[in-house]
Amino acid sequence: MSNEHTDVKQHILDTGRSIILGKGFSAVGLNEILATARVPKGSFYHYFKSKEAFGEALVDSYMRDYLIHVEQLLQPDGTPAAERLLRYWQSWTRTGDGQTTECNCLVVKLSGEVSDMSEAMRVALLRGTNQIIERLGQCIAEGLADSSLSSDFDAHQTALSLYELWLGAALLTKVRRERSAMDAAMTATLGLLKLPRQSAA
Repeated sequence: MSNEHTDVKQHILDTGRSIILGKGFSAVGLNEILATARVPKGSFYHYFKSKEAFGEALVDSYMRDYLIHVEQLLQPDGTPAAERLLRYWQSWTRTGDGQTTECNCLVVKLSGEVSDMSEAMRVALLRGTNQIIERLGQCIAEGLADSSLSSDFDAHQTALSLYELWLGAALLTKVRRERSAMDAAMTATLGLLKLPRQSAA
């Protein structure tokens, strides 16, 4: 695959990402994406067989980028694993007054909208969120190993419960347009992990 091919395909995905984050998937037509990207419709169908195929590629691209972000926050860097976990959850709260972080916004925005209408996009979302949960579980296991987490957790189940908690908080934040759900999620997270409240400071 040539660099030019990759660049044009990624340009369409990046343009679609910014528009769909604002409006949702169904409300955005291909003409709007292509006009904004300044790409002819024939070129779009060279890269994607359909809007659904574009949506699947969009989710995969988005989740790849987000997993890099997750890894940057969770990778061992000399700090205790519990501190790295809280660093990740704090990244959700920084834009929690009126919106969620980008990846969370995408997952919240698209999950309910496309899961019933596109099996391919549902599976792409499931695949991406499962990878996030797996990486969180690894960090929890690291916390048990370095004793920064003191209880005997089931690492995967705890990661799953925490991700579900924060995803729900992200949805409520979008509905309420204020951060109370994020604050409650942080309090619940500290309680579940048996960490002191000041750890979130």
